[in-house]
Amino acid sequence: MGGGEREVGEGSNVKANAKTRRRTWLKRKEKWLVVLGVVLHAVYMLSIFDIYFKSPIVHGMDLVTPRFKAPAKRLVLLVADGLRADKFFESDSEGKFRAPFLRSVIKEKDPSAVTKGWKANPVEFDSVFNRSRHTFSYGSPDIVPIFCAGLPHTTWNSYPHDFEDFATDASFLDEWSFDQFKGLLNRSKEDPKLKELLLQDNLVVFLHLLGCDSNGHAHRPFSSIYLNNVAVVDSIAERVYNLLEDYYRDNRTSYVFTADHGMHDKGSHGDGHPSNTDTPLVVWGAGVKHPKPVSSGNHSDCGFRFVDEHMHDTPTPTEWGLHGIERVDVNQADIAPLMSTLLGLPCPVNSVGSLPLDYIDMIKEDEVEAVVANTKQILNQFLRKSQTKQSNSLYFKPFKPLGDYSSLLDKIEDLISIRDYAAARKLSEDLRVLALQGLHYFQTYDWLMLMTVIILGYIGWMTYIVLHVLQSYTSLAGYMFRKEQADHQTDNTRKEHSPPLYHAYTSMTVFLWTQIFSEYRFIKALWKELYGRRINYFAKILATGVFSVFILEFLVNSFTQRKLYTWCFLDGSGVMIIMIGVAARLLDLHTEGNKYWLSICNHDKKQPKFPMLFQLQALLVGLSSVMVSISTSHRTQKQELLAFAPDYKLVSRLYFHYFQQMASLSRLTSIFLGFAPTFLLLSIGYEAVFYGALALALMAWILVENTLIYSSKVNRLSSSFNNMEDNVILDGRYLQLSDVRIPLIFMVLFNVAFFGTAVSYGRLTYLQVIHSIPARHMCIQCNNKTKPTSTVGMLFPRYFVLRCNDYAFLLPGPKYRKLDGNW
Repeated sequence: MGGGEREVGEGSNVKANAKTRRRTWLKRKEKWLVVLGVVLHAVYMLSIFDIYFKSPIVHGMDLVTPRFKAPAKRLVLLVADGLRADKFFESDSEGKFRAPFLRSVIKEKDPSAVTKGWKANPVEFDSVFNRSRHTFSYGSPDIVPIFCAGLPHTTWNSYPHDFEDFATDASFLDEWSFDQFKGLLNRSKEDPKLKELLLQDNLVVFLHLLGCDSNGHAHRPFSSIYLNNVAVVDSIAERVYNLLEDYYRDNRTSYVFTADHGMHDKGSHGDGHPSNTDTPLVVWGAGVKHPKPVSSGNHSDCGFRFVDEHMHDTPTPTEWGLHGIERVDVNQADIAPLMSTLLGLPCPVNSVGSLPLDYIDMIKEDEVEAVVANTKQILNQFLRKSQTKQSNSLYFKPFKPLGDYSSLLDKIEDLISIRDYAAARKLSEDLRVLALQGLHYFQTYDWLMLMTVIILGYIGWMTYIVLHVLQSYTSLAGYMFRKEQADHQTDNTRKEHSPPLYHAYTSMTVFLWTQIFSEYRFIKALWKELYGRRINYFAKILATGVFSVFILEFLVNSFTQRKLYTWCFLDGSGVMIIMIGVAARLLDLHTEGNKYWLSICNHDKKQPKFPMLFQLQALLVGLSSVMVSISTSHRTQKQELLAFAPDYKLVSRLYFHYFQQMASLSRLTSIFLGFAPTFLLLSIGYEAVFYGALALALMAWILVENTLIYSSKVNRLSSSFNNMEDNVILDGRYLQLSDVRIPLIFMVLFNVAFFGTAVSYGRLTYLQVIHSIPARHMCIQCNNKTKPTSTVGMLFPRYFVLRCNDYAFLLPGPKYRKLDGNW
């Protein structure tokens, strides 16, 4: 008997040691999985830039010298940053137009159009300023230095960043730019060298007018301040025109008035909404055609659009009052060749714009030469991209429509020599369209390969995690990894001299699928286990999969249709109320035996229901509300609030070390109240209510999940999984198919935390945050440090509360995964 007991004891010790080793191994493996997941998502996130945001700019092309006479000696470019087309063209409430001078230009002198495009990020690119003899530029410190700081043949100046004050009317920034230019002309009367420089040809004057952009962000484009700024911009255009016409008196000056982007009604820009992409373009002066009445054979919108896919030449809105005048729509990139042609300069080598001949008043021969120069410049980019891609590709696929481009160029020259200008122009424009299509072809050359690798990588990661969960959280036997045969499959990317990130994408995907295939024995055992199930179990799996796909599609569509979240919560709120009611009854009946419920609630009668910490936090939330109210009604009292706010925010952080001894719900409440003051001060409006609703929904979710877990009488996946004695993970509770709801709910709430206020990240910017009057008192001036800080200050509290809620209700077993006060 003693020997038998000794053997039983030794057997128990062996099993206990095996459990300990398995638990240690699993913890180490899951730490490795966390690191792998972070690296994988960081690497794959970079693929967005290689697929969608890769710069189209190439270098090494030769200039195409124009073979026509320049229509103008100098050109003035006026850019009203953030000016919407509709606010520029339409009349005010009294029936008067906000830009009378430029409207007179449209009707009496030269045509107008609407440009459609996006503001580009600064990169190394060629520009009209590079090709000019000299450029004079004044305006924003964020824009002017990009074009002029590195050029020796420029005279420029910009105001300090401190001038960009979003608490005031920013139209004075436009007046500053005009005053600088006016001062330049006045100094030339006493400076012979400056006078001589101003009398030369190929000059460019660039005035960047930031007022509309700043006022649009701070006050919205329908505000009186923004609309009055439109009149200021029009006045500046008139005064610049009068100054230069009086100064030169030679009618050799061309004028271009436009905007880089529009402005959304919410005071933001960056997406593809027409209010952001439709901007005015007014061109007049030397070398520009006069306006024409609308004809039945108006422009056809059949050209290849490299920049966007907007429809051009749509009917002019009646409220603009320009229905009888022909309107020519162009891409924003088309302005560069237009300016170059007016000055007789080579087109910028990186331009992808098509010359809009409907603007230019030239003889037929010069028109054809201008189009040919534009076509050759774009064709040179295509040839350079083709050459670069061919040298780096193992299996190169050329763009076949341009396989015989040289013969097309020869034919164009032959048509010009016999003075068949119409045919030469048509052939040249067709060749330009093919060149743009070829540029797009090579711009997306690697898309199929990259998307395939990234999609396989994500699928591989999900499959790998599912296998880990099935191995570790069920009784099915698991096997260790095998790491053979992972390297030779990346040889192709090495031979093609692909960018380093391409190797990272491929290696990560190959590694994941190698690990998955190394688990073929487990996958085979899993298939046998599932094959023996009844048909109703497969029906449950199918229903769960269909529902999961539906939720994922819902989240994808919510990126563009924010109203889906409204229906989601309207439908879910009724279900939640019923479930909370059921939860309350069940929790009331089973409180004594529910250790999880006791752990998340404070049942110590010795502790007060409303401790001092809660009272202090409630007081701080009330004070922040008072600050919002005071700053809203007294907009001029900035210094007192500015001095008080930093100390106030500091105090709101001092109580985090008290969290150690709190129950879970009390801790979550304290975290929610802790971030509430800062969130209130940075809120634009209804976001404060959203923050409170999100916190309450998360706490309700904890209660509902607690009820679902502990009211269930089935704690294991199936009876066949109950034979394993060395399960050390859930200590009595296996994963169930119904647990899929937890990650799905988390994903929905994760997206709601970001998009629930009906904004995207492009719209939830620092400039939108500071539109809030209380926040404007705290950060009224624009600088690169407060921009990201304010934006993160709006996003961080939502995600921090969400993550704390996630920790608060990890699938709990009665021993291992319960909320015990410290995490």
